[in-house]
Parts: sequence; structure tokens; C-alpha cells
Amino acid sequence: MKQDVSQRKSALGTLAGLLPFMAPYRGRFILAGIALLVAAAATLAIPVAFRQMIDLGFVSGAAAQGARHINLYFIALFAVACVLAVATAARFYMVSWLGERVTADLRSAVYAHVVMQSPQFFETTRSGEVLSRLTTDTTLIQSVVGTSISMALRNALLFVGGMAMLFITSVKLSSIILVTLLAVVLPIVLFGRRVRKLSRESQDRIADASALAGEMLNAVSTVQAYTHEVLEARRFGRSVEDAFNTALRRIRARSMLTLVAILLVFGAIVFVLWLGAHAVIEGTMTAGQLGQFILYATIVAGAIAALSEVLGEAQRAAGATERLLELLAEQSPIHAPAQPAAPGVRSPGGAALSLRDVSFHYPSRPQAASVSGLTVDIRPGETVAIVGPSGAGKTTLFQLLLRFYDPQQGSVLLDGVDIRLLDLHVLREAIGIVPQDTVVFSADAMENIRYGRDGASDDEVIAAAKMAAAHEFIERMPEGYRTFLGERGVRLSGGQRQRIAIARALLKNPPLLLLDEATSALDAESERLVQGALETAMQNRTTLVIAHRLATVQRADRILVMEHGRVVETGTHAQLVARGGLYAGLAALQFNLA
Repeated sequence: MKQDVSQRKSALGTLAGLLPFMAPYRGRFILAGIALLVAAAATLAIPVAFRQMIDLGFVSGAAAQGARHINLYFIALFAVACVLAVATAARFYMVSWLGERVTADLRSAVYAHVVMQSPQFFETTRSGEVLSRLTTDTTLIQSVVGTSISMALRNALLFVGGMAMLFITSVKLSSIILVTLLAVVLPIVLFGRRVRKLSRESQDRIADASALAGEMLNAVSTVQAYTHEVLEARRFGRSVEDAFNTALRRIRARSMLTLVAILLVFGAIVFVLWLGAHAVIEGTMTAGQLGQFILYATIVAGAIAALSEVLGEAQRAAGATERLLELLAEQSPIHAPAQPAAPGVRSPGGAALSLRDVSFHYPSRPQAASVSGLTVDIRPGETVAIVGPSGAGKTTLFQLLLRFYDPQQGSVLLDGVDIRLLDLHVLREAIGIVPQDTVVFSADAMENIRYGRDGASDDEVIAAAKMAAAHEFIERMPEGYRTFLGERGVRLSGGQRQRIAIARALLKNPPLLLLDEATSALDAESERLVQGALETAMQNRTTLVIAHRLATVQRADRILVMEHGRVVETGTHAQLVARGGLYAGLAALQFNLA
């Protein structure tokens, strides 16, 4: 992940990155702003009513006249309170709606962007970290958009309006209080920077803990098999403690920020009010003016205290925003061309495939070539088996065909067109794959198979299941095709999961079929059933098979033997065994051929 986002940017500068997500709802922001202005004006009108009530109702005039003034001003005060209540409720609804809406849009945008990234992205980024950013970080942003921005604007208005009314009430006292309040700015800025830095670190530690938990929960069977439950619990505990200690430093910094701000603000106000009390005694100021000044000073002090609190939230959210914007700034090296080429002319027998001097090494392992100088031509409808020792580059070849990665040298052609010139969806729609590590989603059997072709009818799904020898065991499940298969298919055996994956690929019905050890988890009977289904599925399509099973290899039209990323032998099973090379040795070991 990128960690070089400018640290010099202010919290507001960072949060400005959220503006594209707020822009579609500018109308609601305007309505919220109007409600905010009305509520602030109502709040600022209250001290004026108190001054009039004190000076005209209590201090001057006869008792009857005083009672009349008191009644009028209390009625006016209640009317102001009604306006304040309605405006505040409207503001709360608007900004809460905006917070939820913007956060939902942000989560969707980040997720949509992440799923478009190439596997290279996930070589260096753990899925648990991404999940933390999608949940914890967006929740922080929700609090800022839905609460903190509104509070900041409200208190900024109250501060400006309160300061203006303080000067109207008493220029001398207001000038003194303004000078003293300026001393608050420096500690707020200094502590605010530290809070922001610690907030970013805190979110990173939470992401680390989430990533560790996700990794262990996905491998809980292995953890338990090796009796590492206590060890892993300790590891997670240490990660949580790191997150706690970082959060504690952030909390201390925010506490100090709040402490310093409140002490300085209220200390300045108490000093100025002391001066005001002496002014009343000396007769240079009325009691009503002092009461009005006290209320406006309280409003200003409360606004500053609230702004310091909001600033702390903004600093924390700025760290979260940075992390999310980093995700959105990630650019996948694999992307469709601006003007995709038209697909090549396809034979009715399947796709034609050519590799021209292809060399590739994984970005995380730049020194080791996974494929080197590979040149292969595969005819439409041909079934080609790919064998070789572990690490020979077999699975890498499939990843290049699917364009999960681009080769550093050479080109891959599908029906005569370089796949880098094709739209990614067009390319991958033409390819079906059954991976060695089967994927079963947290859904029922029907939807798991339908994943191969969205919109397929139930009958088509069932037909694909029958071809993959999956129909019988699915029907035996409690709710048949509507049976929930559990997270990652935990309710199925390895062979059953593999047959679900095969059915999914068969439902897609692509012209190019990639089988990566598609029958490796099947028992002998299931393999016999699936092998027959695969032979049917291989008709009128090009098939590449990574396999060590004798039955699959023997039926291939051609066998490519790979070693160290190169094709070192090619031919039929009989030809390669007779040749006595690498394949013959593999066959003797894996197929019990002496």
C-alpha cells in the first residue's frame, strides 16, 4: 500500500478528498445549511431577550409595566425556543441522512475499486486490512460527515456571531477577551497535528489486528490441527494490545487538547467577567448588558470548546480518509484499453491460443522467472495437458491467459488478437476455469453454480450439476439446491466442492476451458463420473488441463512438459514415455509406470 501521501496536508485538506462524494447531494447540504443558520440565529437572539428582560422588566419601570415587559419577553423567548427546536431537528435529520448516504457511497466506491485490482495488489495487501478500511475507517468518516461537520459549522457561526455581539455589547471587554483567546490557537494546532498522526497509527494497528484475525479464522482447521490455538490467541492479543496502546496515546493527546483549550478559554472569560462585574458596580455598564455579555461569552466559550472537540474528531477522520483515498488511488496495472480491439474470428471448434516468446516474473519475486521464453500454439478444439514438477510455471500460465498479470516480454493471442488489446470482460467471458483451490461462496448450491453465468435458469443450473456429477449429492442435502453451503463451503467435502466448481464452469460454457487439477479432490468413483462429464464438456472447445492423473493425461491430444518456466518436451503420452525424458520420470513416479 502507498504510505507516501503528503503528511503536510491539513486535516481539512485531507477531508476535502471527500467532496466528490458529497457533491451529488449539494441540495441537501444547502437545506442543512439553512436550518443551521436559523438555529444559530435563534441561539444568538436569546441573550438579547435576557438583557431586555433584566433591564426593562426587573430594573426599570413600575411593577405593572415590568410585568407586561416580562410577559412579552418570555413569550418571545419561548417563540425563539420553538424556532430553535424545529431548526435543530431539521439540521440533525439532514446531516444524519448525509452522513449515512455519503458513507454508503464511499464504501461502495472503495469496494468496487478494490475488486477491480489485479492479484498483484493482493500480493502486498491483506484482505483483513481492506475490510478494516471498509468498516472502521468509513464509520469514522460517517461521524464527521453526519455530525462533526455540522457541529463545526454551527459552532463557527456561534463563535463569529457571539464575538460580534460581544463587541456590540462592550468593545473594551471584548477586545481583552479576543487577545486572550488568541493564545488558545497555538496549543490547539500543535496538539491537533499530534492527534492526527496518532489517529492514523491507531487505524493502522486496528487494520493489522483485523487482518490477522481474518487470516487465522480462514485457516482455523489448520490452527487447531497443529494445536496452535493458544499461540494464535497470544499473537492476536499482542496485536490488539498494540492497537490499544496506540489508541491510548491518541486519547491522551486529545485529552490534553481538550484540557488546554477549556482551561484557557474559560480562564480568559472568567477574567473578563471579573472586569465586567466591576464595570457594573462603577455604573459604566448595566446589569442587563453584563448578563447579555455573560451569555454571549458562554456561547463563545462553548463554541470554542466544541470546535476543539470537533477538531480532534476531524484529525482522527483525516487519518481514516487518507487510508481510504490511498485505496481509491491504487491503479491496477491490468486494465482494458481505451479502444478495445474486436475479438478475432473464432472457429466453431473452440478458441485458438498462441503464446509468443512469453517471459514473466511475479512483481513480488522479480529475480525468479516463472515463465521464460514460452512459445506455444494451441489449435481450436485441441485438448492440451500441461504437466511438470511443482514450480514449473503451470498455474502461472493460466494466470497469464486470464490476464491476471501481463508478461514482461512476449504476447498472448486469443483467436489471433493480443489479449492486451481486448476488453477484459470480453476476454474473461471466453474463458472458464476450475481452479485447484476451489471457491464456494456463502450461498446455496443453486446460486453457487449460477455464479458461472448470471441469469441462467434453474433448469440450466441443474443440467450443469448433472454434467459435473453434482446433482445426486445436492439432491440428498436437506433443502436440495436451496441448501446453504456455509462459509467457503464448509458443509461440503473436498470432492463435492470441486464438483460445484466444475458445474459452475460448465454452466458458463466458454470456448476456452482451463482445468487446474480439476479432479484432484475426487475419489475414484466421482472421478470416473466427472471425467465423463469433462470429456463431454471438452467437445467443441479448446481445453488446457493441468493434471497428474493418468486418465486425464492419456486422453489429451498433446502433452506439454514444463520445467523452470519452459516447455522442455511435447507429444502424446505414449511418445513421451517412449522418449524416456522428464515426463517418463514423472510418469514412473506419479502413475506407477516402471
